Amino acid sequence: MGALDHLSDLFDCSGGSSRLRKRKQFQTVEIKVKMDCEGCERKVRRSVEGMKGVTQVTVERKAHKLTVVGYVDPGKVLARVAHRTGKKVEFWPYVPYDVVAHPYAAGVYDKKAPSGYVRNVEDPQLRNLARASSTEVRYTTAFSDENPAACAVM
Repeated sequence: MGALDHLSDLFDCSGGSSRLRKRKQFQTVEIKVKMDCEGCERKVRRSVEGMKGVTQVTVERKAHKLTVVGYVDPGKVLARVAHRTGKKVEFWPYVPYDVVAHPYAAGVYDKKAPSGYVRNVEDPQLRNLARASSTEVRYTTAFSDENPAACAVM
């Protein structure tokens, strides 16, 4: 540490040590907000555009989705949107349906979800649902009507 660093630390008025301050990571925050019209969309967009660290804001009105990209804290983004818009907000609860093992199980399938999405639920009861093993798949496809060369007995 040089003399200039020492002097700058002595006359620092920021209130805390800047070396110990934790830097925010670059991340994407997805939020579900109910939007009906262009005015709602504009209000939601403007609520986060002025935030420090925000680099990109994307609003999908039909999906009721707000995506914020930048060096931001997800909790602060959620609180700011809720405070500035007065709307009920929550983190994006959906994942693509092909990521989930049982997309049509009770509790996972949601009628209000956008097309191609289901709720992201980690339920221990859903893990107990049967999934076909590789040997079962091999035997069922061996006697399939779509594979006529698989079985010579028929």
